[in-house]
Amino acid sequence: MPSHTKLRLVARKSLPAAALGFALLFMSAPGAAAYQDDCSRRTARAEHKLHEAIEHHGPHSRQADHWRHELHEVREWCWREHHQWWDEHEHRWHQDRDWDDHDH
Repeated sequence: MPSHTKLRLVARKSLPAAALGFALLFMSAPGAAAYQDDCSRRTARAEHKLHEAIEHHGPHSRQADHWRHELHEVREWCWREHHQWWDEHEHRWHQDRDWDDHDH
């Protein structure tokens, strides 16, 4: 088989695979903005619920401990996914894993 025929055969078989690979790459990963919106939304919710629990049941209540734990989990998730976390009080992103689990 001549070399140009082999080249054409390889190109014809690999082009669809490459196109599929690129399509999956761009379709599968959500954008950074979507992640940030989800992270900040989840953090704001956990913060709000924690403040409500403290207000209604006290800072050392079972309910406050639950939402303190949820807030910690959200921060861990944000950090694990993109090495940053949302500070709802300061309305800014932190690039260091420097949150205080006892700041409430």
